Amino acid sequence: MVSLAAYSPCSTVAAMPKNKGYGASSNTHKESNMRHVVVQCGTSWDTQRTSTTSGSHAESSAVSKAGTAPLVQALKSTANQDVSCFHFPGHNRGKAAPRSLSELIGSRTFLHDVPELPELDDLFSPKGVILDAQKRAAELFGSFKTWFLVNGSTCGIQASVMATCSPGDYLIIPRNCHISVISALIFSGAVPKYIVPEYNSAWDIAGGITPLQVDKVVKELEEDGKKVGAVLVTSPTYHGVCSNIQGIVNVCHLRGIPVIVDEAHGAHFRFHRNFPSSATEQGADLAVQSTHKVLCSLTQSSMLHMAGDLVDADKVSQCLQLLQSSSPSYLLLSSLDAARAQLSENAESFDEPISMALETKHQLRTIPGISVLDLSNFISDFPAIDPLRITLSASDLQLSGYEADDILVENHQIVSELVGTQAVTFAVNLGTRRHDVRRLVHSVKHLSEKYFSEDGSSSRKENPACSPLDNFSIKLTPREAFFSKKRRVCIEDSLGEICGELICPYPPGIPVLIPGEVVTQDSLSYLMTVRDNGMAISGAADGELKSIMLDAVQHSTFFSRRVYAWSHTGVAEPPET
Repeated sequence: MVSLAAYSPCSTVAAMPKNKGYGASSNTHKESNMRHVVVQCGTSWDTQRTSTTSGSHAESSAVSKAGTAPLVQALKSTANQDVSCFHFPGHNRGKAAPRSLSELIGSRTFLHDVPELPELDDLFSPKGVILDAQKRAAELFGSFKTWFLVNGSTCGIQASVMATCSPGDYLIIPRNCHISVISALIFSGAVPKYIVPEYNSAWDIAGGITPLQVDKVVKELEEDGKKVGAVLVTSPTYHGVCSNIQGIVNVCHLRGIPVIVDEAHGAHFRFHRNFPSSATEQGADLAVQSTHKVLCSLTQSSMLHMAGDLVDADKVSQCLQLLQSSSPSYLLLSSLDAARAQLSENAESFDEPISMALETKHQLRTIPGISVLDLSNFISDFPAIDPLRITLSASDLQLSGYEADDILVENHQIVSELVGTQAVTFAVNLGTRRHDVRRLVHSVKHLSEKYFSEDGSSSRKENPACSPLDNFSIKLTPREAFFSKKRRVCIEDSLGEICGELICPYPPGIPVLIPGEVVTQDSLSYLMTVRDNGMAISGAADGELKSIMLDAVQHSTFFSRRVYAWSHTGVAEPPET
């Protein structure tokens, strides 16, 4: 197996308990591929990591509980009861289930779709099986406390921001953050301070952010007398690019600033030595993971992990109660418990997926006209790219990402995870089989044979879209703009106006225009390009983007407020009262 130990810039030592409440023994169980490490970094952020594989008593205990899923067992017992039900939901454990849906997903699904019965515990005040399941998850994922989420990672991001930032506090975030971060700003009243990530125009892909960028921005805010509530980092990105979380943590913790990591695409990182280090291993205070992405819970189910003592756990719980459904789905909750148990059962779960992904990348790189994204495509010293993400470009075949994806879907029945203007991303996971990756390679070879030209006429196709992230100007905070009066105008007439809505190609869910930002030529050009290529636009009142909602405040009213200062690392400041 190919070693990827050089992926992280941090050194590692054998696992020790990071938090009280989960004791550890010096005895180690037999060596496995489940990598449990504590990451330690000095002042240098480019120190190479050497990985060791050892486990604590708690970790060994988690593995020994293979197949034990308390919430799943409780749900099974409830479904087997011979009772007359006079409670919701109305399908009454499947007796009145819609036939069309019952034929599609099976009647037993409805049998297990039950409400908050006493034996199933209470998500917002867990004392029984939910608490047990969450504790087992905390053990396995290496956190002090874990919350199960039924409103996706979105509510985890929102709760994390609300628990760390009061209205008027500054939240430092990458400009390529997920749409959920913007909604968190609106809910919390926090003020954004953006960091622009490195952007590769040939691939139309943004990378991560660096500790030096964070340090610079924190110092700027401190010099201005601003309070920083938290720093939020997206790592890995949708394309798998990881930031140096440990370095960022070192910068922030010296000042008592908590670090939140949107780790939606990295829930698997803790479970193989060849994966990048997880956010909690690198010292993050809060990490939000979409357990339904690479791992195997049901869609919309996620987890929020907490480490350290900078964040008030009770406040996180209070925020989650505000944001999550008061009628949580036990199918979603039990799927989180089952996914955790599944990982405990087999320490070698990811051996085969990693082997397939590495082999597939190697084969794709040998195909004429095909490029595969790697760290060499970025100038910054990012520590890793998730080995399970395969991002390829057919630009040398004169094909955009959309065109290549259309051909692969229509002619070869290859369905990708993410498509962009220049690239297509494929996600290898636990369910991927050898014949799937062989089919992918075979299909891409066909693509090359059809469009590659030996005479060099297939030179790299130029990207017509400019980065939508570099040049922006903020006139209102997202919260101010969201609650302001709006007016609708034709998209052509919006240039230079203040955007009143969040406009976001989805996927990947990175906003191009945020409420309160000035509509620029770059942002309009990019949106028109992705729209014309058929990408769905989220957030906009007009999904076809023929019109746009703008702030309706008169210029005279606006300029009577405090004048804001902006740059490409712009920050919105609340108006003076």
